[in-house]
Amino acid sequence: MEQEQVNSGNIVDFKVLKRLLKFVKPYKGRFYLLVLLTVGLGVAAPLRPLLIQMTLDNEVALGDYRGMVDMIMILIGLLFLQSIIQYSHTYLSGWLGQHIIRDIRTQLYSHLVKLRLKFFDRTPIGRLVTRNISDVETLADVFSEGLAAMVGDLFQLIFILVIMFYTDWKLALVSLSTFPLLLVSTYIFKEKIKVAFNDVRNAVSNLNTFVQEHITGMSIVQIFGSEKREYQKFEEINREHRRANLKSVLYYSVYFPAAEIISAAGIGLLVWFGARGVIHQVDSGITLGMLIAFIMYIQMFFRPIRLIADRFNTLQLGIVSSSRILKLLDNKDHIPDNGHYHPDHIKGEVEFKSVWFAYNERDYVLRDISFHVNPGETIALVGATGAGKSSIINLLNRFYDINRGSILVDGREVREYELANLRSKIGVVLQDVFLFSDSIYKNITLGNPAISEADVMQAAELVGAKKFIERLPGGLHYNVMERGSTLSVGQRQLISFVRAMVYDPRIIVLDEATSSVDTETEEMIQKAIEKMMAGRTSVVIAHRLSTIQKADKIIVLEKGKIVEVGDHETLLAKDGYYTQLHKMQYKEII
Repeated sequence: MEQEQVNSGNIVDFKVLKRLLKFVKPYKGRFYLLVLLTVGLGVAAPLRPLLIQMTLDNEVALGDYRGMVDMIMILIGLLFLQSIIQYSHTYLSGWLGQHIIRDIRTQLYSHLVKLRLKFFDRTPIGRLVTRNISDVETLADVFSEGLAAMVGDLFQLIFILVIMFYTDWKLALVSLSTFPLLLVSTYIFKEKIKVAFNDVRNAVSNLNTFVQEHITGMSIVQIFGSEKREYQKFEEINREHRRANLKSVLYYSVYFPAAEIISAAGIGLLVWFGARGVIHQVDSGITLGMLIAFIMYIQMFFRPIRLIADRFNTLQLGIVSSSRILKLLDNKDHIPDNGHYHPDHIKGEVEFKSVWFAYNERDYVLRDISFHVNPGETIALVGATGAGKSSIINLLNRFYDINRGSILVDGREVREYELANLRSKIGVVLQDVFLFSDSIYKNITLGNPAISEADVMQAAELVGAKKFIERLPGGLHYNVMERGSTLSVGQRQLISFVRAMVYDPRIIVLDEATSSVDTETEEMIQKAIEKMMAGRTSVVIAHRLSTIQKADKIIVLEKGKIVEVGDHETLLAKDGYYTQLHKMQYKEII
């Protein structure tokens, strides 16, 4: 499995921040209120030491009991006001963060469902899950603990410095004498933890990818007895995840005790310098109230500095996650939906004209494919694995766009059709049936409220699925669980038939639709297929040539080219490639 590596980049990427702030626009009123509350917190906190200093040096020193009570009431009022501001700030920042990540996650998911299948062919699903869940969740911290908290800390630091130097510049310099040491240690910690956090994010992404892929493919792991080998791979990835997290824990365990020692040293120097004047009553202008206030100032000042590295790394994680998310949003690898033609009904005429197609734009899997299907006709595509059969139906549905040539439905280019309209006219039944963890009804309608239960049961009766659905507990409301695990292969296939027929498509595409069912179920499905295909254009892919002998036209493909065209009898008479396939298959049966 390819492991993902993402560089952390600059500590603040202003281009990313600018784009991220666009998501704030719908909530700009609350955002401005949050900024105001942040400034209020930065100003309110340093007022407490100032009021305590004034109380000690004036009211207490002069024995003014009444004045002291008044100052205490002012302090209580300030604490109450600060508590209200703190509550409002915390709640509003959390509210803003959650609403923004909801919008980002919605936009990201909406973008994902529009991407080409080619994108999902080469991108691990676990990585996309990480983008939509973990990376988006990290952005909430940017608003609740990153930007807002850093702005508040900055205002508080500035206000404290102004008060300290205005009160006594000598005492301020002594108080801040250990500040350069704290600044250097904070910078070192910031750089170390930035790399560690980036390693953690990479490890989480790799872990998600591995777990998602291997749980989905658990049957393959067990069939080939690969549990021990896969467990060892998991152990290695999990060990890397643990190592990355422990590395960040180590940096925290070293930095915070060191920061506490530096802060305590600053307070010790402050007390030593200031207490001399107070104890010896030297005319230094330093009072007891001033000394106590400065101790409180220095604690308030050093605390945001200790936390600022953590704030920066929260912001850095948000920038990394934002870069990943924005990179995904910038991916324009989607099918252009510029068509405006959306007819209510189509006849079902299909034509391929000199179609060339390659998945990787180099190795063509279809070469100069041309054929015509009249409305109501049935064509069959046969050939060896990799001949290009499935690619033809993928192009008809515009899951991929062709490199050259043209594909027409009712005489109009498929690109002219509105994409949803085109696909609604084509019913597809694939060999690998995917069912969601939901009811049969929801799996058939895919949440379309226009399709009633009566419509579903009518389609189910047509394909012979009604009886088995009615026998299930809850009938249509029976939960099939993840990937339809509570149903048999044949039952899942029948549900896929109902899902295709309930939309009453004019074109039916059957991709190996009966290859995974038993003989009895196949006979039942074959009868349903005949009813289903009546009056509709049908494109059938089948390895079992017995299922396509009644087709109006059989197209034989080899290495992306059409080598033979005709009905069953005509192709057998040619004694060519189709005849060889026919002989080989019936030889196997005999």
